[in-house]
Amino acid sequence: MPPVTRNLLIANVVIFLVQMGMGDAAIARFALWPLGGDFAPWQLVTYAFLHASVPHVAFNMLGLYSFGSDLERVWGPRRFLIYYFACAISAGLTQLVFSAVTGAQYPTVGASGAVFGLLLAFAMLFPDRRVLLLFPPIPMRAPIFAVVYGVIELFLGVTGTQEGVAHFAHLGGMLGGFILLQAWGRRRR
Repeated sequence: MPPVTRNLLIANVVIFLVQMGMGDAAIARFALWPLGGDFAPWQLVTYAFLHASVPHVAFNMLGLYSFGSDLERVWGPRRFLIYYFACAISAGLTQLVFSAVTGAQYPTVGASGAVFGLLLAFAMLFPDRRVLLLFPPIPMRAPIFAVVYGVIELFLGVTGTQEGVAHFAHLGGMLGGFILLQAWGRRRR
């Protein structure tokens, strides 16, 4: 496993275990809170290392491992780390805008926005790769998988399904990743 992917996995798991020991104190200080509330600028990074539950951290780390390893091998550690954090921060910014527009006052936690950005990049760089859904186990090409997940997130976000889940943050991670990939592509040309 490439070093940045491995270290991000370790950091997320260790911080999740520390978070479990700290309880609400970790959420109060390091989760992403809406503007005007308990928001602090560092939360645009720290929120991505907190998770709501064991399944939450497990699925995010599965995504980080599945998509991040290949991306880091192609881009190298530095570019991969920049991309990962750009997706996490763009997801956080999207969530702040969503919270301001809707008046939502709950904290946001999780690496999901960054992982959705990784999914998008994986789909763009490896369009012929097949990805297997876990439930139900249906194989599909990576771009189709990314679009399906994006459409599901948009639907869930617009309909308000799964209250407390930051669907627009997930989409914000994909959007930030797409913008960065386009900027890198223009610079290369």
